[in-house]
Amino acid sequence: MLISQHALLQNGQRIFIQKTVDGKDVSHKGAFAHGTRIGFSVRIPRTLGVSAAVLRIAPDGGEDVDHPLSFVGCSDGVDTYAMTLDTSLLCGEYGLFYYEFLFLRGVDTLFTDTFNNVDFELAQSSAGRFRLLIHTKDFCTPKWFFGGVMYHVFVDRFFCGEGPVSLRKDAVIDPDWEGGIPQYPKKRGDAIANNVFFGGNLWGVAQKLDYLKTLGVTTIYLSPIFEAASNHRYDTGDYEAIDGLLGGDAAFDALVSSAHEKGIKIVLDGVFNHTGDDSRYFNRRQSYESLGAYQSGESKYVNWYNFRSYPEEYECWWGIEILPRLNHGNEDCRAYFTSEDGVVAKWTERGVDGWRLDVADELCDAFLEELRATVKKKTDGQGLIIGEVWENAADKIAYGKRRRYLCGNQLDSVMNYPFRNAILSFLLQRDATVFCDILKEIYASYPTDVCNSLMNLLSTHDTERILTLLGRDEDEELLELSNEMLATRRLSPEHREKGIGLLKLASALQYTVFGVPSVYYGDEAGLEGYHDPFCRMPYPWGREDEDLLSHYRALGEMRRGHTVFADGDFRFLEALDSAFLFARSNESETVLVAANMGEGAYSPTLPAGTWRDIFTGNEMVNPTVKQGTCLILVQKNELNPNSK
Repeated sequence: MLISQHALLQNGQRIFIQKTVDGKDVSHKGAFAHGTRIGFSVRIPRTLGVSAAVLRIAPDGGEDVDHPLSFVGCSDGVDTYAMTLDTSLLCGEYGLFYYEFLFLRGVDTLFTDTFNNVDFELAQSSAGRFRLLIHTKDFCTPKWFFGGVMYHVFVDRFFCGEGPVSLRKDAVIDPDWEGGIPQYPKKRGDAIANNVFFGGNLWGVAQKLDYLKTLGVTTIYLSPIFEAASNHRYDTGDYEAIDGLLGGDAAFDALVSSAHEKGIKIVLDGVFNHTGDDSRYFNRRQSYESLGAYQSGESKYVNWYNFRSYPEEYECWWGIEILPRLNHGNEDCRAYFTSEDGVVAKWTERGVDGWRLDVADELCDAFLEELRATVKKKTDGQGLIIGEVWENAADKIAYGKRRRYLCGNQLDSVMNYPFRNAILSFLLQRDATVFCDILKEIYASYPTDVCNSLMNLLSTHDTERILTLLGRDEDEELLELSNEMLATRRLSPEHREKGIGLLKLASALQYTVFGVPSVYYGDEAGLEGYHDPFCRMPYPWGREDEDLLSHYRALGEMRRGHTVFADGDFRFLEALDSAFLFARSNESETVLVAANMGEGAYSPTLPAGTWRDIFTGNEMVNPTVKQGTCLILVQKNELNPNSK
């Protein structure tokens, strides 16, 4: 099946644009290694009156260069033009480019106008250009991450394990694990101490590894574990110490050792943009013996921060005064984290397999490049680096500067918030078109290895629980609900049933698209919760929704049993207003996923061959997909639906 880029003309004819590399159709891709030769072929109905075709391309912020395509011939009233673009002539090691096609006619010129970096329309003037990302020739991401399942643990709320811990004097323990409510401000945005803990620790994570194995978990992503004053620990006090309430170094070492024995990797949350004001570096509250930046202009840390008026006015993260922002323009500050004997190197050598970088948009290029070099050197290239980026990371502009996260010398991949947006559009607005366009754009913007490493999420510690979002009354006006009301508000039985049904569909898609599903602790058990801190309730041990839990276990088993989810290509085969069909395929098998949010049943058009339900093994002939459900089919590759 030929999956070219195309535009539908008013007379029913189409213009096709195809990209090939080494004879393989790559029309759905837009990121390539430096030195790749990309073949462009354009097929244009002669009735359109086109006399020439031109590829116009410009480096980001640079001047346009025109490349005329050569006329190849005419067949059945369709003219074909072609050219080859040598990416080694475009830039040095990497670069970002934008291009469009011009179709010259006697009276005017038509331009391609893309809205998802794959499909396009024709316009009378230059409009939406295609994105072309050229990355370093040797850029690759750790293959051990491909095809697995990530589990995001907010440590204080996961499990209170048996093992020694220590408690800060100002910390308060809430012993009501089953009924306790996280500490919250009177209204959102108000200051809060965040000094009430439920007591989850690293001993507890280690003791629940067998449970995580039943979910198919291959990677655990831990919320911050370094010493800090708050229960969320995004206000680091000491990057060189594991928080005592979590069990300290002993619990950390025990967890890493046990996890590795069970084939599970450990990823830490790297909060390197800011510290807490109560830290050995800033020491505003004088909790540490060190001479902090706030205490004295003679402190060795004073230039690690940006003071506007010493010592009371300083740059903070989002203006929150307890989170003074670090100055990574200072080489000593940067080296403390990124050098070969720095913080990241220390914990990597202690067994950490990867890092999720908090607010990556606020980390400078030098920081990211130095960190990557150190992590890759310490792990023989196998350390994973994922950035918190909420938008398309291929051409993200942050604080007025274009970022180069995915060019090969910074991140391996990113948190896939656009996927979450796509899911919500599909399930809540029943808009399959938006879902398809978002995924097409992301996958056509990122290198394939990045796509295989995307952290696909539905919930996080920063967002409402996915079950609450999917199940709540559509007319509910959250802005009118106080924190006091949200703290105890739960879905009605009817709305909860609706939410669980939609969550099963959402998670099935999460587990089958490009990348790695990241399950926020408790989502698999039916945990509810509104915005922070209500999305951080303790895990409901012994009160899980067993049906939902079985569903997640089946999805984990599915990923273990099918290599296509590790290295398979991704293509949409059919896209309707409220339903779609996509394929994942590699050399050994093809998986089809059909999903429907329309009022009636959806009958997907299946490629030829014998298709079986991936869970039951039953052969499916002319299947239909009911509203709010999906169907996952598999075929061993006697016939490949993506072959030409």
